[in-house]
Amino acid sequence: MDYRKLGNTDLRLSAISYGAFAIGGNMWGGNEKKDSVEAVKASIEKGITTIDTAPFYGFGLSEEIIGEAIKGYDRTKIQLLTKFGLVWDGSNKGAGEHFFDAALDGKNVPIYRYSTKASIIKEVEESLKRLGTDYIDLLQQHWPDPTTAIDEAMEAVTQLIKDGKILAAGLSNADIPLMEKAAAVYQPASNQVSFSMLNRSIEKELIPYALEKNIGIIAYSPMERGLLSGKYFNNEKLKTDDHRNGYFSQFNLEAVKTFLKNITPIAEAKNVSVAQLVLRWTTLQKGITVVLAGARNAEQAISNAAAMDLEISKEELALINGELGKL
Repeated sequence: MDYRKLGNTDLRLSAISYGAFAIGGNMWGGNEKKDSVEAVKASIEKGITTIDTAPFYGFGLSEEIIGEAIKGYDRTKIQLLTKFGLVWDGSNKGAGEHFFDAALDGKNVPIYRYSTKASIIKEVEESLKRLGTDYIDLLQQHWPDPTTAIDEAMEAVTQLIKDGKILAAGLSNADIPLMEKAAAVYQPASNQVSFSMLNRSIEKELIPYALEKNIGIIAYSPMERGLLSGKYFNNEKLKTDDHRNGYFSQFNLEAVKTFLKNITPIAEAKNVSVAQLVLRWTTLQKGITVVLAGARNAEQAISNAAAMDLEISKEELALINGELGKL
């Protein structure tokens, strides 16, 4: 495993990090807790020491699973990343911006973007309890809150750093203007954004800006929620409550299927899966600090970690990029 310095912090994160959205279960067709715990443990054992989660993932369940899984490990060897700013418990009393509704206990619950100072501090205390720890390595604003000035959120994280509750703070899904406004109060250590072979829009402006300002880029959805693994072209069915039923419709699926078919010989020659090839390619892209990869069982976690052992030549990268150019 390769460990990379995050922006202007002293944090060193595993290049492939564990993305814990799916183990929360909601929007992913449920989960098996035992398998999820084993997935987190297997990741740590194989060098994936960075775990990224959020309170919204499973309405706290993802954080609770991680808290259970890391018991017995040296906490100083694990980097816990979580978030704030998506509120569903009604504590915002209707304030903030309604984002969407999500299913909870058979009911649709409104989710709000809400990042006031008091709410952030409250969320962090709840996350610490669920994670079973006394500090968070990196706290990130999950989504921008257009109803609260970013100054207030940055004042909150500055206070949390002083209090020893978090080591560093970053943004997620933020554009350059928001990053600049945040920096007037606190220089964000990172920005977690969507990036994949099928979604490279951040390469034009965001990555150059992040490199100039020494801001780490944490890439989520590198596998486009499993689409780039290819298994959904092999008659694998999604559960009806899996959000990917709609998510995949944004892509030209026939073109993606052809692309994966054309790069399969590279993977086969190296005796690795197409998913591992895609994951490794993502870690090699300019400006990408960390790549998040989900795993719902130990086997998937071990496979993700092994992707870092893969060497891709310049010629092979050129071939892959050439095929991407056809999409």
